[in-house]
Amino acid sequence: MIDKESGINGVILISTFQDENSLINLSKTVVMEKRICACVNYTTVKSIYMWQSNLHKENEYLAFFKTTSDCVEKLKTEIRNNHPYDVPEIVIINMSDISTQYLEWMYKNTHTKGTNY
Repeated sequence: MIDKESGINGVILISTFQDENSLINLSKTVVMEKRICACVNYTTVKSIYMWQSNLHKENEYLAFFKTTSDCVEKLKTEIRNNHPYDVPEIVIINMSDISTQYLEWMYKNTHTKGTNY
């Protein structure tokens, strides 16, 4: 059970991907194999950005990796090491207001090997 004194909170890591397969493969690794992420939500987006002095307009996949504050550094490392982009987007949003039940669900799915909540 998570309590306020534990210091553990929820975190959302945002990243974008060039294709669905790379996103799904990385998601399976962090959710199922490494268990450092409880859930990944994703959708398609259109992006306009500069890269190597050129303007790009691309379809990308926007992903929301949901984890706990004590797993976020491992998740960041996993994304940096396995992301298809040279410079992956890694943006952290701390969940300052999260239900106890949802935080417990995230914690159990990132800290209990081989079982699901």
